[in-house]
Amino acid sequence: MASGGLKYQFARLNIAEKLIALNVIVFLIDGLSIALLGFSNQGIVQWFELPEDFFTFLKKPWSLITYSFFHAGIGHLFWNMLMLYFTGRIFLNLFDNRRFINVYFIGVILGGLLFMLSYNIFPTLTNINSALIGASAGVTAVLIFICSYIPNQEVRVIFFNVKLWYVGVFFVLVDLVQITSGINIGGRIAHLGGAILGYAYARQLLQGTDIGSGFSKLLDSIGNLFKKREKKAPLKTVYKNKADKRNSKVDYNKQANQRKIDDILDKISKSGYESLSKKEKDFLFKAGKEN
Repeated sequence: MASGGLKYQFARLNIAEKLIALNVIVFLIDGLSIALLGFSNQGIVQWFELPEDFFTFLKKPWSLITYSFFHAGIGHLFWNMLMLYFTGRIFLNLFDNRRFINVYFIGVILGGLLFMLSYNIFPTLTNINSALIGASAGVTAVLIFICSYIPNQEVRVIFFNVKLWYVGVFFVLVDLVQITSGINIGGRIAHLGGAILGYAYARQLLQGTDIGSGFSKLLDSIGNLFKKREKKAPLKTVYKNKADKRNSKVDYNKQANQRKIDDILDKISKSGYESLSKKEKDFLFKAGKEN
């Protein structure tokens, strides 16, 4: 019962809230691996962090994604998840889960690639051994996306309203200033990678081009690999009396209605209730009353 309840509550979360939950869970597992299982001070993060060296990266290519689920401390986790929550709410009022995933994870990937590229090009970084962790590149991508897509939208900041484009410029400038001061250079470079992606994605989308469509197709292809192929049952000849036929017709109608309800609920989860047609809304209301 408890397990089923947790699954139900998790299913009700939007995609940003699910990412927050996963980040918190990973943070707890990483900490417990050190405290209870006797792992080294690095815990399990050493297998999932993004290295600065390309040859080391080739030994664990999954780290280009997995680094974003690990954080250096409770403060690092808290501020990233707080920003993800608020930016996610604004983003998901405009677009569906699929586009959020595109912006977030392509931002994570581009931030990670820019991090590695910088550590292998710039003279002041080439002799520094470092690794990248944290969701900041993905969070920054989402933030700069909404700041670029609806730049004149105002949001409340403490006691006053401010336009989103001011917010975006502020965060980019903070990263640039901290790079020049030598504070967390690798992380700040990854932030800028996410910011570049968020800005480019929004500007292209305003012109009618979704630069994340290829990424969506890739995710669909990966998902299809894990789907089981349904085996067709052999045809059988069955003789039924009239009562059996009537019951069969009722069962068929119930199954057809349930499939239609499932399709409508799936549409709501992807695009929101307002995406339904009047006919679909009426059908769902009628089905609810019957149940």
